[in-house]
Amino acid sequence: MMDQQYIDKVLAGDRHSFRYFLQKYQDMVFSVAMSIVKNESLAEEVAQDAFVKCYHKLDTFHQQSKFSSWLYRIVVNTAFMRLRKIKIEVLDFQPDYNQEVIDEHELTLLEEEERSQLINEALCLLPANESLALRLFYLEEESIKEVSLITGWTDANTRVILHRGRKRMYGILKKLMNKANV
Repeated sequence: MMDQQYIDKVLAGDRHSFRYFLQKYQDMVFSVAMSIVKNESLAEEVAQDAFVKCYHKLDTFHQQSKFSSWLYRIVVNTAFMRLRKIKIEVLDFQPDYNQEVIDEHELTLLEEEERSQLINEALCLLPANESLALRLFYLEEESIKEVSLITGWTDANTRVILHRGRKRMYGILKKLMNKANV
């Protein structure tokens, strides 16, 4: 609801009202960009480019989805275009999976900040599509349908990518935790 009020203000010529979107979505935009490009300075550039595109294309937003979903889509497209443009190879990290269970007590002992850092490190090691899907679904709390709209994937493909991402994330977190305990 608030988003629409600010969209109307910006479209009416009040450029300063766009700050609302910058403040509200800057962390989310950076997080999504980072999950794809895996480089902080590049993610900042992608975020800036995405906001510029959002501003210039705001008149094309027709409320067929939430504003945040529309903005996510711009960020995703901008990030992948940037990767293609500079030809960065995204490494497909293949952790060794085994079925040992992570000791719940170990996870509980980690401080909140350490957990957050560990999760972000693991997300950076995932392929871009899995990292993006996990970030949108779990951290941004988007539904399967919203993730599908943002990414352009089918609902079934989104579920598969989330499943693979969870499996891969489990393996990565296990390795990172073992490394931290050494």
